[in-house]
This record gives sequence, C-alpha cells and structure tokens, in this order.
Amino acid sequence: MEAYLIPVVLGIILIILGIQNMRGNISSLHSYHRKRVTEEDRVPFGKTVGTGTILIGCSLILEAVFRLAAIMMKIPILETFATVVIAIGLIIGGALIFYAMIKFNKGLF
Repeated sequence: MEAYLIPVVLGIILIILGIQNMRGNISSLHSYHRKRVTEEDRVPFGKTVGTGTILIGCSLILEAVFRLAAIMMKIPILETFATVVIAIGLIIGGALIFYAMIKFNKGLF
C-alpha cells in the first residue's frame, strides 16, 4: 500500500507547487529562471510552468489509482492504463515546462 501512497503524496506536492507557480510565485524554480524572466512575463511563465507541473502531479495520482485498482480488482489492463497515463502526463507536462523555459528564458540554460 505504501508504494501507491508515495506517488499520490508527490502528486499532491506537485499540484500545490503548480498552483503557486500559476499565481506568479515562481520562487520554487531555479534562481536562473527567476533572474531571466522579466517582471511582465512572470505570470505567463508561471502559468505555463504551473500547468505542466499540475499535469505531471495529476498523472502521478492517476497512475497510482489505476495500479491500485488493477491489483484490487484483478484487471491487468488497468496496469497498462497506468503506464499510458504517466507517460502522457510526463510528456505533455514536461513539454509545457520546456516550452515556457525556451519562450520566456530564451533557452533552457
């Protein structure tokens, strides 16, 4: 049961951080990004990064729910759904975060 609790807790933490980012509070991001983003771009940057972070957090929670349901209900296809959910969440969420970094920081580094 603990194996399913860790992704849920991590997902909740990421969702909270994403909400903070969406409100324009980008203090959880690396200082490089805070320095390179202009004041007027802070909110759009935070919204884009926050959306990606929330998406990753939600996918972690859904992945844990699907895996737990697969074991409890003995439906193996739910394991596949869990893998697909986490993959899609990481790809789309990561792409949003990288897009924001490239657009507002003019590069990743």
